[in-house]
Order: sequence, then structure tokens, then C-alpha cells
Amino acid sequence: MASLATEPRALTPRAVNDARPIPDAAAWAAVLSRDRAQDGRFVTGVMTTGIYCRPSCAARHPKRENVRFFAAPAQARAAGLRPCLRCSPDDVSREEAALERAYRLLGEAEEAPSLEALASAAGYSPHHLHRLFKRATGVTPAAYYRSLRAKRAEAALAEGGRITDAIYDSGYSGPARFYADAKGRLGMTPSAWRDGGRGETIRWATAQTDLGTMLVAATAKGICRLSFDEDESALRRRFPKAEIAHGGEEMAALVERTVAAVNAPEKPHDLPLDVHGTAFQEAVWRELQRIPAGETRSYAQIAAAVGKPKAVRAAGTANGDNNVAVLIPCHRVIRTDGTLGGYAYGLERKTKLLEREGRGGA
Repeated sequence: MASLATEPRALTPRAVNDARPIPDAAAWAAVLSRDRAQDGRFVTGVMTTGIYCRPSCAARHPKRENVRFFAAPAQARAAGLRPCLRCSPDDVSREEAALERAYRLLGEAEEAPSLEALASAAGYSPHHLHRLFKRATGVTPAAYYRSLRAKRAEAALAEGGRITDAIYDSGYSGPARFYADAKGRLGMTPSAWRDGGRGETIRWATAQTDLGTMLVAATAKGICRLSFDEDESALRRRFPKAEIAHGGEEMAALVERTVAAVNAPEKPHDLPLDVHGTAFQEAVWRELQRIPAGETRSYAQIAAAVGKPKAVRAAGTANGDNNVAVLIPCHRVIRTDGTLGGYAYGLERKTKLLEREGRGGA
């Protein structure tokens, strides 16, 4: 498939994983697994005892009906709760402080710092910091720095300045390195990116499939959107500054191949894709493509496969952010208990896809 872009949602550590509020079900799952990666994302309030804890607290788990989740300790205190003496949820742990120092050094560096330099600043061995960093963000320190550098370049290009200035100011050693990165991650020329995608042409068409009306859209590089129950207006909202054009005969062959792939999801396809996401999303999408037809994986298995076993909720979010339904088979991911979980285009379609493939167990 086409290479996938690396683009953090924000330049803060938690946002590299997932910046959105954690749903109660996912929060409870984090508590049951004592997921240290979620410490700092929320606290667990036990209403019967009047205390609040970190998700990773080693104390015996309370009953679910006695628990409320709060986004911050201050909210828990406002509800009349007090901090747990065992896990000290108000304190910044040594690991969190070390990671903050690493994030700060990466954010301020004009050139990529070595792992040894980061480890020295954080107060850990290189191996231990590498493990902590990947557990917290889903990516390595080097990948995180590349994301920050690319983000700076994109911001500079969006301001309308000279491309050469943006390249050097963002920390690239020269245009060759920037263009090599841009070719794989922007999906368009740097000039087009600078103007919010204006000048990029996305062609679209709809067609009937066994799953209903499909919309498929593609750049010159490959398919950037495959969805159901959407029309041209939805595509324009998703790509507001690109030129949106009906595909016509020019897309006929691609549409025919795409319909065949949707109608026979059990068969491998070689359709070109132009899809981009965060480093963690892209790792998840690559893992989805490794699931054989007729088999399923749980969200937990996907998280483990990409090297972040405790980021089950983030894996579920990345799964749902897939822009090319069926072609990247997010329908092959189910809950740990064997139930289907969610699907953007309805569980009826997910069921039909799995039945067509001859669903196996997780």
C-alpha cells in the first residue's frame, strides 16, 4: 500500500496517543488492566469510600457501580473526594517527569537529539527511556521528533512563506530530506500543502455494491476515501480546499476494481491507497492489513501487535479513523469478549463482511 503519513494531533505527549476524552467503558477497561499509560488522562472516583485514584492504582478494584470517572483531580475534589494515599494521584511520578523532560528537549531541539542525550536528560538508561516513551506515545523518540519537525514545516508552509525558508526553519538539513518525507506523507506537492490543498484534484464516483451505495474518491496517487452512505457534499467537507471533480470515464476502471474488492472482501487486492494519519494510526492500519480474511483480532491484540499492549482504547480509535473501509479491513477487529463492537457504516454491514469472509475466532 502507499506509505502512511506521520502527523501528531498536537505537540503534547498525551495528544500523540489520543487527545479526546476517554469514554467510561474504556476508562473502566484501563482501570481493570491497571494501565499506567492512562495515568494523567483521568482519575477514578470511588463514591462509597470517598477517594480517587490513578487508573494504575494497585488497590483492589471497586465495584463498577460505585465508580465515577473525572478528567482531572480538581473535579474529583470538587465532588467531595480525597486523593488515594496508596497511588498519590495528585503527584507527578518520576516516569512522568522524565517523559516531560524528554518531550521538552525534543520540542526545543533544532536537530534530532540522540537517544543517549534524551536518556541523560530524563535520568534513565537509553533502553528504559525508549520503552517508557513508546509505551506513553505509541512511537519511538526518533519518530516523535520527525512528527514534530514535519508539523513545524506544515505550519510554516500554511503561513504562505517561502518553501526553502520553511524547510530549514523546521529543522530539515536540506530540501532533499524534506521532499523525500513530503512525497510519502503529504500526498501532494509542498506548494499545494502550503495553500491548504488548493490545486490538488480529488476525483470521486459512486457505485452499487453488495453493501449498498459506495463512494470512492482518489488523488493521482491512490484512493483516499471509500465510504458508504456519503455523497459529494461529505467529500467536500472532508477536503474543503481541494478541487473536487466527478471521476467520469477517467475513474471507470478504478471504480470497477474497487467494487470487485468490496464485493469479495475475502480476496486480496492491489488497489493504490493515499491515506495518512498519526504514526500510531498508521501502525494500526498496517496491522489490520495483516489480518487474514476469515479471521478476526481483538482491539487488545491489535494494540499488542503494534507494541503498545495497554493502548487498547487508542487502537480502537485508530481503527475507527480508517478512511478506506474494507480496503483496510477494520471490520476484522472485534471486542475481546467476541462481540462485534462498533462499525462506522453499521453492524449489519460488518456482519455481512465477516460472514462473506468466513469469520473465525479472535
